[in-house]
Amino acid sequence: MTQEHASRHDVVVVGAGPAGLVAALLAARKGADVAVLAPASPPRDQRTVAMLGVSVDLLKEAGIWGAIEAKASPLRTMRIVDATRRLVRAPLVEFHAGEIGREAFGYNIPNGDLVAALEDAARAAGIARYFGVADDFRVGDAHVEIVASDGGVITTKLVGAADGRNSKARDAAGLPVRRWSYRQAALVVNIAHALPHDDTSTEFHTETGPFTLVPLPGLHSAVVCVERPEEAERLSKLDDEALALEFERRSHALLGRIRIDGSRQVFPLSGQTARHFAARRIALIGEAAHVFPPIGAQGLNLGLRDAAVFAGVVGDHLADPGASEALAAYDRQRTGDILSRTTAVDALNRTLLTGFLPVQMMRGIGLFALDRVPMLKRAVMRQGLAPHL
Repeated sequence: MTQEHASRHDVVVVGAGPAGLVAALLAARKGADVAVLAPASPPRDQRTVAMLGVSVDLLKEAGIWGAIEAKASPLRTMRIVDATRRLVRAPLVEFHAGEIGREAFGYNIPNGDLVAALEDAARAAGIARYFGVADDFRVGDAHVEIVASDGGVITTKLVGAADGRNSKARDAAGLPVRRWSYRQAALVVNIAHALPHDDTSTEFHTETGPFTLVPLPGLHSAVVCVERPEEAERLSKLDDEALALEFERRSHALLGRIRIDGSRQVFPLSGQTARHFAARRIALIGEAAHVFPPIGAQGLNLGLRDAAVFAGVVGDHLADPGASEALAAYDRQRTGDILSRTTAVDALNRTLLTGFLPVQMMRGIGLFALDRVPMLKRAVMRQGLAPHL
């Protein structure tokens, strides 16, 4: 795309991660002329994403489930283990999909395979793809002009800002963000192991954060180890044998002998949420709207719900999807879900980190109630999988 070849679309999604691509696909299915602007996809990493409940339905609606189903591992049981050494400890709690009439809570999917399938679907749907970075947004009353890094200009009625936590589109919309940080980092790596995982995701809660084993097909799992930043860095530099032994210790040999299967990545943990989610013909999607720690597999699932509501609002306002009433509808529909999830995950993470005994007791009592009150347990499971969109 060059300056002499400017383009015009109803909707332009800036960013080509899973949430952005799903937003583009679903908006195109509503009848909008959609384009995506983002750099070429980076080399595939080995991270995985747990797609829960309604997120799987959205992937089916986007037309990609058949392409990734064989690479996905079902999550039939979600287990929480209090692995702290504190005076007050919560009981072991297991959530079984069958308790709410489901075959599985969701599926764990390699991120690279998910993005590749979404990009293939976008091409098949005829969604225009521009490779580059959005350098500037010139917001007018009736449209937004996006100035790309090569000097080309794309004109659109609505921008879907899926350009990450440091979103330029969000800044152009004038949407302020509340930010906070944790003295934590996540070490992410895939493993092979001797014993079957039985389609069970296990989250060990420790004083420094969760240590989570998430199933992959066969005798493989993904590990997300949340630790103090200096400890996460130390662990990341261990040789494969030493790291495998450390994971066996932390998992209490639940999966038997472990072998490291791939490269390691370390990510500092922080949180942020926008105070509003749409303004000036720009709507926030995914990490442009919300960021929080990897607890309970909520992050990308929340982003896909952004995508679904974004597409629904586009479909309801095809004549002008960036009109003020469309943006107000998006902001209204996303506020409760985003703020409640962000608050809940932040609070749970802080209860792990605090040494304050009354808070530890409240956390223990809450998990005990979930384990012993079936009606409450089922309600929590259903809300976690399929909140009202």
